[in-house]
Amino acid sequence: MTGNQIEGLIGMLTTLGILVLLILPSVLGIARDRRVDRQLREAQEARGAQGREKEVQKSSSRSTVPSTATWYADGRRSKKFVSS
Repeated sequence: MTGNQIEGLIGMLTTLGILVLLILPSVLGIARDRRVDRQLREAQEARGAQGREKEVQKSSSRSTVPSTATWYADGRRSKKFVSS
């Protein structure tokens, strides 16, 4: 190899090294985002499975009439205050 070829090889390796240093954070960020997305999807699926199990176990004998506290809160919300 001649001196010019060695200089060309060093320049090419330096350029490649800089390119890797610039791209590496993006690749790591994409990999991390995919991992987080997968974990969120698995948690959502697990929560959905638990919700379906609770629906099956739910008793239909409970009354659906709102409690006294709910009626009181609805009445309080409907009043409008006027500042003087």
